[in-house]
Amino acid sequence: MLLHGLGATGEVWRDVVPHWEGSWLVPDLPGHGRSDPIERYSFGTFAGALAPVIPAGEPVAILGHSLGGVVGLALASGWFGVTVSSVVGLGIKVQWSDEDLARAASFAERPAKTYDNRDDAVERASKVAGVPIEHGVTEVDEGWQISLDAKAFAVGAPDMRGLLQACRARVTLAAGEHDHMGPPAHLTSFVPSPVVLDGQGHNVHVEAPAALAPLLEKLH
Repeated sequence: MLLHGLGATGEVWRDVVPHWEGSWLVPDLPGHGRSDPIERYSFGTFAGALAPVIPAGEPVAILGHSLGGVVGLALASGWFGVTVSSVVGLGIKVQWSDEDLARAASFAERPAKTYDNRDDAVERASKVAGVPIEHGVTEVDEGWQISLDAKAFAVGAPDMRGLLQACRARVTLAAGEHDHMGPPAHLTSFVPSPVVLDGQGHNVHVEAPAALAPLLEKLH
């Protein structure tokens, strides 16, 4: 299962899928892309909404980027009735300042803006996601809006220690060498040897998907 980050959609994995031998699931997280919003956003409610997508009784390996990595750890707790064999969390932001949290909370309260044409909406959706996306917009009576439910930004900071303690799967934490959002050095507080992807930034799954080969190996 490939889980995208906050503001993105499952389409960001399109160039990663060909590197995986076997079946795969690439959902849009609740409130993103083609998935319906939910009433309250937390790492648990994200995981709970995704659990029914996973075939009953079949173990799943999860590669999650940023928010998706945190949701993967939550799914691996066993609390949601699914069996997760391994989790790779890529580019998870583990250190949050008060300013970071205030900025996210402010974004969560913004009303949806309507754009006259699809191209302008796609441009905005891509800016919010931090990567180019095409499926993150919706046509409405007055024009176009981004599909993202802004309230998802209120999810807050993850309790990484609690999630890692509860996790029943093999865990790998990884980051691009130049990831400004989740630097590799920040991960050493939680795992002794995070995987560092040389020369890469935060969105390596989009910018250099072939560089994820070492992480895909961790999922077997």
